[in-house]
Amino acid sequence: MAVVLADVLDETQVVLDLRGQTLEAALREIVETMTGNTKLRDPEKFVAQVLARERATTTFVGNGVAFPHARTELVTQISLGIGRSPEGVPFGDDDQRAKLIFNIAVPQRMVTDYLVCVGTLARLTREEVVHLADAAARARGYAFTEYAHPEAQYDPADQIWLLAYDQKLIGKHFIVAVGDRSKRTTILESTK
Repeated sequence: MAVVLADVLDETQVVLDLRGQTLEAALREIVETMTGNTKLRDPEKFVAQVLARERATTTFVGNGVAFPHARTELVTQISLGIGRSPEGVPFGDDDQRAKLIFNIAVPQRMVTDYLVCVGTLARLTREEVVHLADAAARARGYAFTEYAHPEAQYDPADQIWLLAYDQKLIGKHFIVAVGDRSKRTTILESTK
């Protein structure tokens, strides 16, 4: 049976004000909460696995959010630890700052459940972007009843979110770009 996000959320595994200023320090704080209920064995080994995974490819997805994780034999069920850092924790080669960190321990055999969990979390973080884009479009006088609602797409190269609104009948469309760090919105209009 697939894992539901509510099944892995645990209020005792949330750090609302991370003290760690580095990725490793922040991960250790979050992992400490994940060991209290014995879901995670050998926290030091798990931190090392997550850091190795992070060195291979950053899990920073933009918009101040990262999903560090490791598939490991150290858990028998998916375990999620969440950390929030008002200043942000440096991630990746560019030292982009993650303000929300979702640290996930995944049993080797539960790949599909992990993908469902991360997909659900990622959709939740897009809500802010969609809200900003919708507000910018409303301020310009766009009537949403005439447009199909878009999916937010992240462009890591330019560090922006793009939302394309297509008119249902005439075929007119516009795009709202939302800056990942600045949250500044820009509307690009087209009649094609």
